[in-house]
Amino acid sequence: MIKFKEIKHHHFEKRWVFILAIASIISLYLLAAACFNLSTESKFNSFSPIFTTRIGDNQTNNFAEEKIQVPAPPAHPTIPKFAYLVSGSKGDLNKLWRTVRALYHPWNYYVLHLDLESPIEERMDLASRVENDPVFASVGNVYVVPKADMVTYTGPTMVSNTLHGCAILLKKFKDWDWFINLSASDYPLVTQDDLLFTFRDLKRDLNFIEHTSKLGWKEKKRAMPMMVDPGLYQNTKSDVFWVQPNRALPTAFKLFTGSAWMILSRSFVEYCIWGWDNLPRTLLMYYTNFVSSSEGYFQTVICNTPEFIPTVVNHGMRFISWDNPPKQHPHVLTLNDTGKMIASGAAFARKFKDNTLVLDRIDHELLHRKNGSFTPGGWCKGDPFCSKVGRPTRVKPGPGAQRLSKLIGKLLQPPKINESQCQ
Repeated sequence: MIKFKEIKHHHFEKRWVFILAIASIISLYLLAAACFNLSTESKFNSFSPIFTTRIGDNQTNNFAEEKIQVPAPPAHPTIPKFAYLVSGSKGDLNKLWRTVRALYHPWNYYVLHLDLESPIEERMDLASRVENDPVFASVGNVYVVPKADMVTYTGPTMVSNTLHGCAILLKKFKDWDWFINLSASDYPLVTQDDLLFTFRDLKRDLNFIEHTSKLGWKEKKRAMPMMVDPGLYQNTKSDVFWVQPNRALPTAFKLFTGSAWMILSRSFVEYCIWGWDNLPRTLLMYYTNFVSSSEGYFQTVICNTPEFIPTVVNHGMRFISWDNPPKQHPHVLTLNDTGKMIASGAAFARKFKDNTLVLDRIDHELLHRKNGSFTPGGWCKGDPFCSKVGRPTRVKPGPGAQRLSKLIGKLLQPPKINESQCQ
């Protein structure tokens, strides 16, 4: 009887050992399968970033395992991407086309807009040129706004048009770093390779926007008068008209003014479009009745938002020649201004007339652009040169990168950067 129990107990132990072995094998198999799936998913996501998800700061984590670490988002590529809005009006078709070809790089994105004052024939011609250009067609990074906006510089419609361009860029193109607005009267002073090379080591949250809180004569001439822009509800341009009474300066926020031309970070552009704390919308309503609101709206938004103040650089990266005190429009640049433009180190200049000798000189000496072709860069291949796209991230900087780097270095040098932020 004792031996039978011992034998039974022995078989009982062997059975449990067998079950434990099988369970261990199954556990190892499941663990290996899980690791394989995670590895495969990681590799898949690395090639397909569109499937990568992020948990926002304001979202609630409903998982019990709160200590699980969410993988950090992928690092920015070495070479940044710029998203351009290039706008024009009646008669600007050829000027805008020349500016775009001088600015073009397959690594960037471009939204083109001829306003509602432009004849339908000009807008259709622009769309046709983009569609029939073999490089634009193959890369697919140039977009013409099909439904034109009415834009008047003195009214809020220019701000509206800029925000419209930003919204299009956010919707159509997901991976850019900085937004740049230009007009058909602007022109680059450096190649896109120079620009990409210079900005590659900068923090991606920097905003290059000229600003000051010292309104001066603008306090009584722009901030306090009330006006209405007919461009908000008419299909033709007309002067703004004034309404009474004047208003007092606001106390809920501080007014800033500066240039309408800037380089904005993607994070700040998203804030302006989504406006999650409502300040951008509140200020948009305030600036609806403000003369030349494009010279104050973005400055006032960014300088009244504490999280963005440390990102502000008090320069728009433009060379502009003004009267003293400044008038409504800057000087038209000529050959006599070439030396000052180059010495400024700026990335762009304005404003220019169409097909002037100064543009030809910039093409020849600064951009090395010939016969209306694209500005050459490391991406260019084919015969004629730049008729085909090689490797878009291949960048060949020139002297323009040195000038631009020197300017930015001075602007970012403490204490200068801190002393000029939203003062």
